[in-house]
Amino acid sequence: RYANKHGYSKHKPALPLYTEKDAEGSLERFATIDFGQNLNLSNNLIANLSPSGHILGSAFVLLKDTRRSVLFSGDIGRPNDPIMISPSIVQKVDYLVIESTYGDKRHDPADPKVALAEIINRTAERGGVVIVPAFAVGRAQSLLFYVHQLKKSKSIPDIPVFLNSPMAANVNHVFHDHLGEHRLTPAQCDEMCNAARIVNTVEESKAINERKGPMIVIAASGMATGGRVLHHLEAFAPDPRNTVLFVGFQAGGTRGAAMVNGAESVKIHGKYVPIRAEVRVIDNLSAHADYAEILDWLGNFDRPPQQTFVTHGEPAAADALRHRIEEQLGWSCRVPEYLEEIRLS
Repeated sequence: RYANKHGYSKHKPALPLYTEKDAEGSLERFATIDFGQNLNLSNNLIANLSPSGHILGSAFVLLKDTRRSVLFSGDIGRPNDPIMISPSIVQKVDYLVIESTYGDKRHDPADPKVALAEIINRTAERGGVVIVPAFAVGRAQSLLFYVHQLKKSKSIPDIPVFLNSPMAANVNHVFHDHLGEHRLTPAQCDEMCNAARIVNTVEESKAINERKGPMIVIAASGMATGGRVLHHLEAFAPDPRNTVLFVGFQAGGTRGAAMVNGAESVKIHGKYVPIRAEVRVIDNLSAHADYAEILDWLGNFDRPPQQTFVTHGEPAAADALRHRIEEQLGWSCRVPEYLEEIRLS
């Protein structure tokens, strides 16, 4: 509706990818599978899920029949994340498909709270607004957890914090329902949930753009590809007193990547918005394991897989991880081509 009202879409009219009815209908096809439960997919094919430590519910997917097994890592979490439990140990599999988001990078070992406090304090001192594009599941909760800790220790001023993501607000409560799947206590879950004012309606979201700083606004999406954060960027990115803070991976071609790489303007809702705000990145808030953490996780295998396939990363990152696995572990490893088919013997 917004695109049609303001006429910035190339589609006439702009139509949704799916409707509310489509979404509700899809829910009937979902089934809950417990970690460690064998799911029979056919007479000989079994699937089994184990926690990958990335976000709540994220899982390694093991497929096996009577002759071979394949593990799909999906996103691999970090071993010492303050909120999520460590990724499950895997000791053997015939074939491995592994992610490589940070296949060519190491995360800064410094405490991310220090960098977060420095950015918030500097922005607050100039009366600015900290806009944080954040993934609704995982990063938003980590930020709330850290902001609460910083306020509690009086490391940052007690300025307003807004969580403008209905999905993130719902996820906050999911942490209470799944206490065994993360490190937080019930009390810490309460503190995290109460660290921000929840923005529910469109009117409340618009009202934020009329407020003056200092304040912190956390909103999806994490790469600024859509969501309510776009309206906040439109309102606050042109002001040099403000800060746009990215706390997760920014894929090439996204607005987030453009801003991180120094773009002077980005296109939002059909017009170019100047980026005069300070743009900062805290990489070590990412929920993805870096290459060293991935290699440590692979070190738990009793024997090498017959073949390891490196996927889910920019080309340079995927090839860098392939090289490290081959050189440091001596495993047979490759980066498959797009749409390549491989027969597993």
